[in-house]
Order: sequence, then C-alpha cells, then structure tokens
Amino acid sequence: MRRRSVLLAVPAGLVTLAGCGDEKSDKSKASDSSPSPSGASAAPAPKIVDGPLPAITAGAKFGEKPTVAKGSGEPSKDLAVKTLIAGNGKTVVENDFVVANYLGQVWESGKVFDNSYDRGTALVIQLAQGKIIDGWRYGLTGRKAGSRVMMAVPPTWGYGKQGNPQAGIKGTDTLVFVVDVVDTFNSKSSAKGKVVPQDDAALPKVGTNTDGAAPSIEVPKSAPPTKLVAKYVIEGDGPVVKETESVLVQYKGVLWDTGKEFDSSYKSGQLVSFGLSQVVKGWAQGLAGKKVGSRVMISIPPALGYGDNPPQGSGIEKDSVLVFSVDILAKM
Repeated sequence: MRRRSVLLAVPAGLVTLAGCGDEKSDKSKASDSSPSPSGASAAPAPKIVDGPLPAITAGAKFGEKPTVAKGSGEPSKDLAVKTLIAGNGKTVVENDFVVANYLGQVWESGKVFDNSYDRGTALVIQLAQGKIIDGWRYGLTGRKAGSRVMMAVPPTWGYGKQGNPQAGIKGTDTLVFVVDVVDTFNSKSSAKGKVVPQDDAALPKVGTNTDGAAPSIEVPKSAPPTKLVAKYVIEGDGPVVKETESVLVQYKGVLWDTGKEFDSSYKSGQLVSFGLSQVVKGWAQGLAGKKVGSRVMISIPPALGYGDNPPQGSGIEKDSVLVFSVDILAKM
C-alpha cells in the first residue's frame, strides 16, 4: 500500500496518492465520455498496426480542433495508431501524466462523443492501467510531446463489451481518437522557469535544482512568521492557478521547528494531483495566483495548516508551522 499523503484538510479524510489523481475542478473536469476506463482492464497487450484510419478533413494542425471523416469499411481488430505530426518534446512513458487535447468519435457513424477543444482545457491524465482506456495507454506510450496521434481503438482496448451508454458508445464500437500530446510528466519532472532571489534571511531557503531530485529546504533559526508566506523560488511562465482548480505537483514538506521532513512526493516516486479545495487552507491560498511551471516556498501557520489536530502518524506535532517546496507542473 502506498504511503498516505498528509495534504488533505481533514485528517479523517486522508486518501492514498492514487486516489488524489481523480479529483478535478468543475471547469476542467473531463466529460463522462472522456477516455477514462469504465472498469479494470484484463485485456492482453494489443498488436499495433498503422491503419486503416479515417481522414482528417479540417483542422489538421497541432492544437486545432480536427474534423474527422467517418470510418470507411471495417476497422482493424488490432489497435491502429499513426503519428500524424511528429513532435520533438519528451517521450511519453507508461505511468506518465499526459497533458493532451483530443477528439473522439465512433468509427461507423462518425458521431463525435467527446472533445477537449470545445472545453478550452486540455486533459491531464495518467497513462496507467485502470486510469485510462488501454488504447490510449498503449497507443501514446513512446510518442513525443508535440505530436498529433490518431488511433482507432477496438472495444477490447476501449470500453469493452459494456460500451459507454452515457456517451452513446456500444460494446461493438471501434473508437477513433485524434490526440495532441501537449506535455508529459513523471516522478523526475521539475519546475522550469526563472530563478528568483531568496534574500530574506528570516525565511526558509529552497534549492533551485531542476534535475528531478528533491530540493533542499533550509529553515532559519529565527521564529517563524505568524502569517502565511508564499514566495516564488522558480517562476514559471504558465497560466495562473485559481483556488477552484486542481493541480499536478511535486512537493516536499518539513517542520519549521526541527527541519525534519514529514512528507514528500519525491520519496514516494509518485506525482500528486488534487483540487485546491481539498487541501489545507495554507496550500490553497499559497498556490492560488501562482504560475504553472513554478517552484513555490510556502510557510503555513497552524491556523491554516493542522492546528491542534494533525494527522495521526504524520510526525506533525500540534500547532506546528509547516514549510513546503511545491513544483506546480500542470493544472487540471
């Protein structure tokens, strides 16, 4: 069993890191017909072929909403995958968190059942068994960020014999997806941006390494601030995070009094995703207004942390001041 995160606001409601990844804000939440699986997959690995695939008749550039022709003839019983536009970014690896825009439609009818382009928000989802349909898991692994990938996914690696009735997908339907892979993240991902001077001797100093290793946190001997402090260590150039949104992060937390580490995504080897409405107020207020791609130092007073009710077994004493380094990798 994975180590439990201590980030959530109510100790009785702690969930595993794996559970955090399913939470999304209302604005960024994918529809019920997004490529999330309807059940655990037990299908064997598919044979991957390069066709047949229908033509894109409009919106052929990366990032444009595509218009896709109806499938012609019988689709392959294998997983058909083709890179339409080859990117030159990071290579996608299984279990990565992928940021992608996509359109999905039914092969036979050409009916579009879902797309992220109209929502204006890319999907952020983990390419892991049980998190996403296997067609995506197998079809996107090995592709590069910046690529446009087209797939024809038979039911075996889609929604199975049960289909997805809410989306109008039958258990016999082959699904066609066009996926623009915007970015990909894993446990070695870090902030990227401009290093900001840390010249206040009364505040903790956070390391600026971006090699995927946990940054150092040096806590001063002085008394901690009584109010929330949230400062850029590295300032990214991505969109600003709102308090109602969800984020994908790397983080490390230490106690001000002792400098002792009590929680870390680096040690667990798992990125963490959650809605800011789920976490302690210090996190929500400290990350709101900060840019994606940034590393932020947050000093959280007890009133905005756990106060006199810290999570059992966390190593956090009552009325502790908490210090975090947080890399905001993406918002969801």
